Amino acid sequence: MITSKTKRFAALILATCTMSACAANPDVNSASPSAAMVAPVEVKIIGLNDFHGNIEPIRRPIRFTDNDGEQQQVYAAGAAYLTTAVETYRAKTEHSLTIAAGDLIGGSPLASSIFLDEPSIGAMNRLGLDFNAVGNHEFDRGWKELRRIQEGGCEKHTLRTPCAVEDPYPGAEFKFLAANVIMPDGDTLFPGHGMKTFGTGDSAVTVGIIGLTLKETPTLVTPSGVAGLDFIDEAKAINDLIPVLEADGADAIVVTIHQGLTTRVGYNDKSCGGVDGPLLDILAKLDPKVDVVISGHTHRSYVCDYSAIDPARDFLVTSAGYGGSMLTDITMMIDPVSGEVTAKLADNVIIQSVGTDRDGNAAIPNPDFVQFVPDPEVAAYVELYVNASREAATRPVGKISGEARDPGPPTEETALGNLIADAQLFATREAGAQIAFMNNSGIRTSLIPQTDGTISYGDIYTVQPFGNTLITKSFTGAQLLALLEQQFDDEGFVQTFSPSKGFAMVWDNNRAIGDRVVSATLDGEAIDPAATYRVTMNSFLAAGGDSFTVFKDGTDVVTGPTDLDGMEAYLNTADVIQLPELGRVKTIQAVLPD
Repeated sequence: MITSKTKRFAALILATCTMSACAANPDVNSASPSAAMVAPVEVKIIGLNDFHGNIEPIRRPIRFTDNDGEQQQVYAAGAAYLTTAVETYRAKTEHSLTIAAGDLIGGSPLASSIFLDEPSIGAMNRLGLDFNAVGNHEFDRGWKELRRIQEGGCEKHTLRTPCAVEDPYPGAEFKFLAANVIMPDGDTLFPGHGMKTFGTGDSAVTVGIIGLTLKETPTLVTPSGVAGLDFIDEAKAINDLIPVLEADGADAIVVTIHQGLTTRVGYNDKSCGGVDGPLLDILAKLDPKVDVVISGHTHRSYVCDYSAIDPARDFLVTSAGYGGSMLTDITMMIDPVSGEVTAKLADNVIIQSVGTDRDGNAAIPNPDFVQFVPDPEVAAYVELYVNASREAATRPVGKISGEARDPGPPTEETALGNLIADAQLFATREAGAQIAFMNNSGIRTSLIPQTDGTISYGDIYTVQPFGNTLITKSFTGAQLLALLEQQFDDEGFVQTFSPSKGFAMVWDNNRAIGDRVVSATLDGEAIDPAATYRVTMNSFLAAGGDSFTVFKDGTDVVTGPTDLDGMEAYLNTADVIQLPELGRVKTIQAVLPD
């Protein structure tokens, strides 16, 4: 195999001799007779991220800003449409890779999630995915279940039964990568990198891929699901692997990482305008030998030439939004003689599919974007699972008085969050519950009823797709106040709870950490540090999820129904459930000087 070192040595010889000198030195010419004739090799990478099990088109139109600053919307996504788009761009060149940056699964709609996301993996097998970096949602059901998702089989690790449609489930034909997820024995949970060589002889080039998740993953999933695993620093994990890839002959290095950025520009703007986010700290530490970074987690779409921020680090940073609504078309030109990437460019592509309006009629497509046709094989595969889930998805479970929108910012109080908390309180009254708290980050979408107010099991499942159970524990008032302060500390991210009726809180983010809760009351009475309170939360929070470690300290634990069973029971307490009013959580706004 011709290594990068060999190629670079040959290039050095060619660069340091004149045409006449080379001609007069037969030994140099015979060492690499066709070196000057070898053309650059084009390699295309299709970048994906945050698919989240959206095997069907997303029901509501996605909204985004185009490069002219105009607001656009399209109906998008769906595995069959995404497959056609990937194949379209893959066919533009001889050599290609398809790489995802995590959260392929988890937080998924009913048709995938109810089957443990097996159909999402099956769809990606048919799409031809090559590698996927693990994201935090890959660990939603624990690392043992994730191993089954990679390897196949029907071993049961959750409350749901695997292999309900395909028996046995065959596993992923692509490789999960986990460079910074360390097992107790020191090995990584999955390989940290992969390699792919294109072409032969003097025209052969090799692409090395490093894949990993954000090191904060343990704070974003149920702790028991990652027990025994160590999530190490992202930049160190990447940089430590680069010499390994170079030794194996990598000419180009691609990082796929489940961490991301935000920007203030259009979905395909290349200016990196207003770029921000936790990925920046990682990028600043990366070895300049990296050529492309495919990112995710923030559900934003961007193509950023990082050299505009740091000229010493000439790599592209990309992300393709959410749910398979976009892909990133990345092209690299690789010189097989020097073993260097000589050019690279990227574009985000909207995956416009066929949408339907609220009445089930076909929506008018947006003429500014290509409307893809579904891949028939993948469409048939998806329909197999949609049909299997339809009975559960369409079953009516109750009525609500209007549209319940999901939280925007995680500190925003919403009627939907309060509704969920009220349902959890109702479902655990027999366990002595007095208060219920719902984490806003666990609310995945809005709850939109039919015109008569009816909502289905599929609707409530899509809002809370994680299969959590309800846990009730006893806390002292002092513990409860400490828990409330954790909403605003520097661990994890700032988010307020959605609380059940009777509880109220006022907070002020201008005060010091640990003293931001101005007041907390239950039924109008201040929380007494010496009293005992029975509090309900989902099993994710009960295990300390989202960095709310105080939840683990409760006593007299009672395990109740699943969150969805609790919601369905609550919806049946009246013909129409009125959406709760707001005002349970209030913030003191800073007063700016004149």
